[in-house]
Amino acid sequence: MPQPQSLSPDREPGDRWRAIYACRSSQSRGRLIAEPASPTRSHFQRDRDRIIHSTAFRRLKHKTQVFVSHEGDHYRTRLTHTIEVAQIARALARALGLDEDLAEALALAHDLGHTPFGHTGEDALDACMHKFGGFDHNAQTLRIVARLEHRYAGFDGLNLSWETLEGLVKHNGPLIGADGEPTARYTKTGIPAAIVEYQERQDLWLDSHASAEAQVAALADDIAYNAHDIDDGLRAGLFGHADLRVVPFLADLLDEIERLHPGLETSRATNELVRRVITRFVEDVIGRSEQLIAALAPADADAIRRAGAPVVAFSETITTADRQIKAFLYPNMYRHPRVGGIRQQAADVVRDLFTRFAAAPQAMPPDWAAGMTELDEPRKARRIADYIAGMTDWYALDEHRRLFDATPSLR
Repeated sequence: MPQPQSLSPDREPGDRWRAIYACRSSQSRGRLIAEPASPTRSHFQRDRDRIIHSTAFRRLKHKTQVFVSHEGDHYRTRLTHTIEVAQIARALARALGLDEDLAEALALAHDLGHTPFGHTGEDALDACMHKFGGFDHNAQTLRIVARLEHRYAGFDGLNLSWETLEGLVKHNGPLIGADGEPTARYTKTGIPAAIVEYQERQDLWLDSHASAEAQVAALADDIAYNAHDIDDGLRAGLFGHADLRVVPFLADLLDEIERLHPGLETSRATNELVRRVITRFVEDVIGRSEQLIAALAPADADAIRRAGAPVVAFSETITTADRQIKAFLYPNMYRHPRVGGIRQQAADVVRDLFTRFAAAPQAMPPDWAAGMTELDEPRKARRIADYIAGMTDWYALDEHRRLFDATPSLR
């Protein structure tokens, strides 16, 4: 049987299409725990595969994106959202000459730390953890890939490469400034303990921006959010096409659709609108990012990290459109009266579970309850948060039914 051919230590497939500022698997800063290289996959391909095969990734199938899943089966879950983000991230990375596998790995992993019931569950769990450092889904993603997944004999977590970890941690930019103080996002709460603890084991350059591949994944998340929340909101009947016209960018697209396809049925018009939103945003990111990168003239991937500002970005025009779309969606979807009552019930489920497990840790499954009596209060609370955050919507409701006499149907 022929033996698999190993990748060259200094070159890899696709190198001739990669820009000089792209991350290169052959130049990776490695993994926390050294492992033999794969003979058939790059470091970043291996990261992507480990993420896809993780337990946390499978759970995304039954975690809500925006909490309208009670409306039907056609709305986004965390998994379908993640797949859409990965597709957009690969398209952007390809156009900009970046490493597509790293961009895809970051996109696939970016929501692993989310709780059940969307942002509602996260807000509720954050409140429960207020005295113990709070709850941050980005930090929870790091906990999952660095310690909570138990799939390998030689280590906890997934032992991902440095480039993937730094991209996950710096999803929203640097965490500390040049003075070593937390950036604005963490001024009040401080940097999450999970990140601080990992930083002591492996320096993730918390004072710099992430790679261009990580910046691509972050903007792909924004693009996917806007497009599919418009789609889901329309399909759920939370608002109509006419309501969207308060956003000039969307009004122009709707006019274009009507001009090219007069009298088009509503469902097809919705599909045309969503497709155009994604296309305009993606094309804008490519054009603006090419300008920023050309002006910076980075010699390597680290020059992107040390640039002092993102090089993958929207133009001013699309930045305004993005802001206006989010301003529309907040009251008309995320805080819509039809969703509000369900959000409150979902938050109650999370709070009830946390309170019960804090009072009676033995109510958790044996592998989670083991050793709880030996932990101090902060570590006990963090384990409870780990358990609840890992739940799917369905499992959280099942656990609530097991422990309480009445459980909301969330309908």
